[in-house]
Amino acid sequence: MTSTNSDPETITGIVPVIPTPFDAAGEKIDFDALSGLVEFAVESNAAAACLPAYGSEFYKLTEAERHRLVEAAIAAAGGRLPVMAQCNHGSPQIAAEFARGYVEAGADVVSFALPRLFPLPEGELVDFARVVCEAVSVPVLVQDFNPAGATVGADFCRELHARCPNFRYIKLEEPHMGAKVEAIREATADRVAVLEGWGGLYTLELLPAGIKGVMPGLSVTDVLAEVWRLGIADRIDEAFRLFAPLTVWLTFALTDMELFNVLEKRLLFKRGALNGPATRPATQHLGVDLLEHADFLAGQVIRVADGLGTGA
Repeated sequence: MTSTNSDPETITGIVPVIPTPFDAAGEKIDFDALSGLVEFAVESNAAAACLPAYGSEFYKLTEAERHRLVEAAIAAAGGRLPVMAQCNHGSPQIAAEFARGYVEAGADVVSFALPRLFPLPEGELVDFARVVCEAVSVPVLVQDFNPAGATVGADFCRELHARCPNFRYIKLEEPHMGAKVEAIREATADRVAVLEGWGGLYTLELLPAGIKGVMPGLSVTDVLAEVWRLGIADRIDEAFRLFAPLTVWLTFALTDMELFNVLEKRLLFKRGALNGPATRPATQHLGVDLLEHADFLAGQVIRVADGLGTGA
């Protein structure tokens, strides 16, 4: 199966985060392996692909490494799916500089996470986002990953879209936000699409509210693409049968972000999409018992993925 959604203005469906593949020591980026991961995204019916994000270990990469990753992903995609380049930084001016460079390299969409290291009033967050949005003309996705508190909502989206019409997507990562999704849609007349993050754990919960996509790790893209297809066709029982094993895996893996990155690469390795599961230090090192349980859960996901298209 190949991607069918190639318009960066109307991305709908599954948008995986591409992890950064390293050599065994976690020192050098393996760009040949990166091409294989992009190919996996295409074959898994991804609507677009995003990097370098939290799930790409962007916080361990130099500026030059981030730029090379974006360039390499664009080349590997070859126009078959949009590439969403993430330009995270605590300074809006530096994030804007990254964004301009990524667009010059050919990125179809720019994304960035709102700064959440310290509490900031919403007006400051709007101003931060405006600086980045105004730096480019391509569509922009704003991510709000805020483990310490509430994420932005309808007022933020209304104000930013009024100032920056290229703000087209918001990625939120919280449960029980159906009412927030509906409020954002109403406040922006559906001109800002809500994409669900947090590994895709809340996909079925939020489909009825009108989310336009899901941004998970790459390893489960094909399964979630089928869950999405069945869900929007209102075939919820069928979607749930595929989705249920993922919820156990994701609940386990999302204990913290670094653990997720370790287990995401391990699952990609087990699926034959990655030639080694190395993460760059500092990272998590799991004991034997945890690894055995992780591998058991990974096996359940692989069984579901292997049964796609077979009726299993």
